[in-house]
This record gives sequence, structure tokens and C-alpha cells, in this order.
Amino acid sequence: MPLPHKISTLLYCFNERDEVLLIERAQEPNLGCWSPPGGKLITADGESPHACALREANEEMGLVSEPTDWRLTGMVSEAGYHEQAHWLMFLFELTRPLNEIPPPHAEGRFNFFAKEDIPDLKLPVNDGEYIWPAFWAHRGGFFSAHCRCFPDNQNDWRIEQSSTAFK
Repeated sequence: MPLPHKISTLLYCFNERDEVLLIERAQEPNLGCWSPPGGKLITADGESPHACALREANEEMGLVSEPTDWRLTGMVSEAGYHEQAHWLMFLFELTRPLNEIPPPHAEGRFNFFAKEDIPDLKLPVNDGEYIWPAFWAHRGGFFSAHCRCFPDNQNDWRIEQSSTAFK
């Protein structure tokens, strides 16, 4: 049986100390794991990734923003994630600091973390294995990656586009 495609956004928000905001997921997918806030596009409405980022930031964090407040920093596709779906994820970084922790939400609770603390958190497998390292390596630039997911988590990752930031 063919797997469905799911399209989502991940929102990378930093405070003035360059700590990243993460949510401990209270729902599937990734229940109990820390990940950037975000969510699925409303594909039936033809919602764009930028519109989804704005909507999810407002719904989950109470953040009112404009498309110019967000920069597309990455695109990740996962084929056969947990043998349940194919995912296409658009990674956005907020271009201004977010200095307050949003209140708990039905999706989970929030906290800021320093870059060096992230590997010690309970993360979704693909986030820890590849997405976080790719995000840090390309922060300020852009990357596109594809993962062929296997049941034993021996995943096959490929960078399809890579542009690092100008220093």
C-alpha cells in the first residue's frame, strides 16, 4: 500500500543568548521528544509553507509575525518515515530574537536550550542523526536533504543542495 505524503514546517527560534526554543511533544508524531515547534500544512486549503509557519507560530507560541520575519533555511524529505508516511519538511528560522518562553500548549511545553545541550535531549532519531547537524552547519545559508528511512533506523541520508552563510 502506498504511503501518504505529509508536508510540514519546523520553526527555529532563538533568544538573545542564541538558545533555541524547543517543544517537548505531548502528541504524536515524536511524543515525548524535543523538537522545534511547527506543524502540518493545511494542504486542502492550498496553504503555502510560509503561511503554515506564520499560522503555527501563532497557534503554538502566540507569536504574530510576517513572512519577512522568517527565512527558509532548509528542506528535508524523508521517504518511509517509521513505515507510516513520506515527509516533506520546510525549516524556517525566525530573523528576530524571541525572548519569552511561550506558555504550555496542547502540543507540549517549551524551553530554550543552548546548542551544546541539544545532543543530550530526547530527540526524534532523524533530528539527532542528521537534521540538527545539517541545520548548524548551514545556519544562515540553506540546505536540502533527503533520507530514505529503513525500519532498523539505518537511514540513507543525502545532501541535495548546500549553501553555507557568508562569514
